[in-house]
Amino acid sequence: MYKYIKRFIDIVLSTLLLLLFMIPMIIVSICIKLESNGPILFKQTRTGYKGKQFTLYKFRSMTVDNNVLDFSKENTITKVGKFIRKTSLDELPQFINILKGDMSFIGPRPWIIEYAKLFTAKQRKRLDVTPGITGLAQASGRNDISIIDKINYDLEYVDNFSFLMDLKVIFKTLKIIFTKQGADINKSEIANELDKLKEYNLTNNLITSLD
Repeated sequence: MYKYIKRFIDIVLSTLLLLLFMIPMIIVSICIKLESNGPILFKQTRTGYKGKQFTLYKFRSMTVDNNVLDFSKENTITKVGKFIRKTSLDELPQFINILKGDMSFIGPRPWIIEYAKLFTAKQRKRLDVTPGITGLAQASGRNDISIIDKINYDLEYVDNFSFLMDLKVIFKTLKIIFTKQGADINKSEIANELDKLKEYNLTNNLITSLD
């Protein structure tokens, strides 16, 4: 029942916020276009509810020739990009994802599809709820905690999915919202997380097979 109430809240709140932030979004769009040629929005395939892939929207903060799939090189950020990342304005187009039903305001962050390919059956339970802009893992340490801890926090959220859990995430998020510590993760850190996740699961699978 709560799932449907939460979806109703997502629709109403995302609609109101899109209207509220319409002018700032237009200004950001103009600034992006004035600084460099290329699309205003950055689009990337992410893993969503039940493993379904969807296109996540952000304001483009990188140069047009930047290759987000090349983990050997860090992203090249534009001047406007640095500002909108610092102020989290680049995240505003995700209200569109929420309105469409791809995301919710609260839930495990939708990661790139390379993560889901490495999940164990237990870890895939983090995909049993709609991903969100903020979740228990983000509110509990953002990128300052290990990839395994992130997944465990997400599993805790799924196992205790409720209105009270969402309230807990909201209050924990409010405590860290004014600090950027651990907010950003670069490509080398993503590659490192993927390696650690693969190594952790291979090790645990080996131990399980020997028991």
